[in-house]
Amino acid sequence: MRKLKETILSYSELEAIRLKDLEGLEQIKAAKKMGISQPTFNRLLRLARKKISTAIINGQAIRVEGGNYKIIKR
Repeated sequence: MRKLKETILSYSELEAIRLKDLEGLEQIKAAKKMGISQPTFNRLLRLARKKISTAIINGQAIRVEGGNYKIIKR
């Protein structure tokens, strides 16, 4: 199997995608959940969507890494 080129997605970018696209939250509510401003949330969301779409179109793997995060079990 050939090694795929990777696109790196930060945990913050992944969380922005999860809150907006999976959970369906409005940006202001999602930003509050993440403890960031709405403009920062919007920037993370745009970056994440661009990285994900680029990876899909170009057949790249997506690696999630980096950033500061805390896992909360529900």
